[in-house]
Amino acid sequence: MEIYGIRSIIEAIESSKEISKVYLIKSSAQSNLLKSLLSLLEKKSIKYSFVPKERFNKYKNKNHQGAVAILSPISLLSIEELILKTYKENENQIYLLLDGITDTRNFGSIIRTSVAGDVAGIIISQNNSAPINSDVIKTSAGAAFKIPIARVNNLKDAVLHIISLGVKVYSLSEKSTKTIYDINYNQSVGLIMGSEDKGVSKGVIKLSDDILRIPISSSIDSLNVSAALSAVIFEIVRQRNF
Repeated sequence: MEIYGIRSIIEAIESSKEISKVYLIKSSAQSNLLKSLLSLLEKKSIKYSFVPKERFNKYKNKNHQGAVAILSPISLLSIEELILKTYKENENQIYLLLDGITDTRNFGSIIRTSVAGDVAGIIISQNNSAPINSDVIKTSAGAAFKIPIARVNNLKDAVLHIISLGVKVYSLSEKSTKTIYDINYNQSVGLIMGSEDKGVSKGVIKLSDDILRIPISSSIDSLNVSAALSAVIFEIVRQRNF
C-alpha cells in the first residue's frame, strides 16, 4: 500500500503506521512542510531517498506533492521486542542478521528459507536493507507473516545485544579458512549474512565469534546469498535433529 502527499505521510507516521520507505522528488527548494517531514523521518529513523521526478510519472494522477510512502505489510519489532518474544535460555535458537541485503527477491527467498529452517527471528538494519514490500511477501510465499522481523538503527548494536545473551555469532565470508562444517551448532547461534558484492561490513565482522565459509567449486566466486543461507541453515538442522 502507498500513501501520497507530504501531509498524509506526516499523519501516517504520527499515527504509528509501519512505513517501509519514503520516496521524495529531488528539488533545490524545500517547503516548510517538506522540512517538517524530513525532520520527522530522521527522528523516527524511517528510510527515505530523493529520486528524479521521472520516477513519479506513474503517480501523475495522484496528488503526491513530490512524496510517496510505502507501507510495510507486516509489523516490525525492535531488537528488545524480538528477544522478549523469541529468546528462551534453555532452547537453542537461530537468529539471522542481514547486512546490506537490498534485493527484494533475495530478501523474500531468505525469509522463506529461514522459516523452513526454524529461524527464531530476522534482524535488518534501517538504512541498508531491502524494503519489506509486496515483492518480498510474494517471493517469500507468505513466509514473511510467519517469522518475527526486527529493524534496528545500527546492526552492530544488535550483534552486541544477542552476544550479551550468550549467543555465538558467526559471519559468513568466502575469505575464511574455517568452514560451516567445523562448528558445533548445538547452542544458540546468530548468523550474519552480507551482500554478494560487499559481504559483511568490517565493523560487524569484527564482533563475530568466528568467520565461516561454504566450501564451493573454485570455478565460481560465491553463492547467491539465499543459497548460501540454505547451506548453513540446513547444516544446523542436520546437527540438531539427525
